[in-house]
Amino acid sequence: MISLHLDDPMDRSEIEKISKALGDETRLRIFEAISATKHMNCAETVSMRGVTPATVSHHRKILSEAGLIASRREGQFVYSQAVPETIAAYSRALTTIARGKKTARRR
Repeated sequence: MISLHLDDPMDRSEIEKISKALGDETRLRIFEAISATKHMNCAETVSMRGVTPATVSHHRKILSEAGLIASRREGQFVYSQAVPETIAAYSRALTTIARGKKTARRR
C-alpha cells in the first residue's frame, strides 16, 4: 500500500500505481461507488451490476494497494472507504508534471 506523508511529493512509482488502478473501467466504477458513500461493504459492491465477488475482491485489493481505499473488518463484513488524501497527493503530482517539472524516481 502506498503510504503518504502529506508534505512529501509522490514519486513516479506511486503515480504509476494509482494511474493503473484508476485506468481500469471496473476499478474506477468500484472506486466511484465507494467514494460516494461513507463506507461500503463487499456485498454492496458485489450488488453493482456485472461484478462478481471474485472480481470485487481482486479490484478492491488493487485499489487498496494503490492507497485509494482503506478497509476494515467488522465480523464477517469488510468495509471500505475512500482515502481522499491519496487523490489530493495524486492531483498535486499530476499538476507538477503538467507544469513541466520532473517527479522523483522510485524511493
